[in-house]
Amino acid sequence: QVQLVESGGGLVQAGGSLRLSCAASGRTFSRYVMGWFRQAPGKEREFVALISWNGVNTYYADSVRGRFTISRDNAKNTVTLQMNRLKPDATAVYFCAADSVLAGLQAGTRQAEYWGQGTQVTVSS
Repeated sequence: QVQLVESGGGLVQAGGSLRLSCAASGRTFSRYVMGWFRQAPGKEREFVALISWNGVNTYYADSVRGRFTISRDNAKNTVTLQMNRLKPDATAVYFCAADSVLAGLQAGTRQAEYWGQGTQVTVSS
């Protein structure tokens, strides 16, 4: 069982930055693939970024690649999402997710096993 708690959301102007954090409970955090997903009003939840259990491999949606960075600290059971050069279309609720298997998460063919409650990010134009 993994419990996830996000923090760091807020209101920022276009072009600004935000850093989201996700704190995970459980002693097996390092065994999980961690990810960030987002859901904008009236839209389906979409993939943002994933990071492998050891932090070596990262994956990004085309819309955020080069501006967002996902990282993890297995000693602290945390995963972060650094978001730079934010655009208004990044406005959404951002969810932290964990799963023991990577396959299918990026493409959305499978849902992650554990989810946080979400944190709101609003980017004003």
